[in-house]
Amino acid sequence: MTTPPRLGLLLDVDGPIASPVSRTIAIPSIVEDLVALAAQGIPVVFNTGRSDAFIREQVVGPLLAGGLASGGRVHAVCEKGAVWCSIDPRFDGGMSAIEVAEDLALPVDFADEMRALVADTFADVVFYDETKRAMVSIEQRVDVPSATFLARQPDLDARAMDALVRRGYGVRRLDDVRAADDGSVTWRIDPTIISTDIESARTGKDMGAERALELLADDGALPATWRTVGDSRSDYAMADWLHEHGYDVAHVDVRPADGVPETPYPVLTAPDGVIHDAAGARFLRTWVTAP
Repeated sequence: MTTPPRLGLLLDVDGPIASPVSRTIAIPSIVEDLVALAAQGIPVVFNTGRSDAFIREQVVGPLLAGGLASGGRVHAVCEKGAVWCSIDPRFDGGMSAIEVAEDLALPVDFADEMRALVADTFADVVFYDETKRAMVSIEQRVDVPSATFLARQPDLDARAMDALVRRGYGVRRLDDVRAADDGSVTWRIDPTIISTDIESARTGKDMGAERALELLADDGALPATWRTVGDSRSDYAMADWLHEHGYDVAHVDVRPADGVPETPYPVLTAPDGVIHDAAGARFLRTWVTAP
């Protein structure tokens, strides 16, 4: 029987791995340590709201350039569980065929309306992410200050919510829940510090965790011990799912200013006020050298 790895990693991408400013892996040691962890047989799964195209360009490309070896247990679960693939240099472009849960995709006519809304009203602050296969994501332009985007975001979100309600759907945005006539809430509007994601209410970092373990179960023994890493409260759902299913888990919060909730598992933060990818880099280096 194969000996389980000493550790498994579920990693959000924006924040702990990619800089929320440049939207790229800006700290070289992050690539070095991810490659080293994969070489040690540590399962590494990117559990993200990002598209597979973003992961291919901003994560897989640097990993391949950094010497990612064949045979590692590296996967990506994108769009919060709606899209997934495996990562290995043996695949064309470093990624396997993309799997998509079509039942989680937003209606095409809604996506078309949001694309037009961005072009007509919000193009000075955001762009429509054409790479998403299931979600609709509208992201802050990198040349726009965060405060400018955040000031306009509530109006953008309100228009998206109205468009879904007009179609007869139930939708949630944070504590604002507008159920459909049959009581259902099919879609969720998730405002982040750099985007507004509109997605199936069934998706989330917990679905991403479940997909991740399904992928890993196909290529070897599952670790008993896990570290999950994220920069928002929604990322805690990874650790919640693992804990509920009997795994030993600790969650790393690289942006604890949002508030650290009470959890039945440990929550780790970087010392000295270090946040985002700088914090992610510190923890990755620790896990590479841990016995």
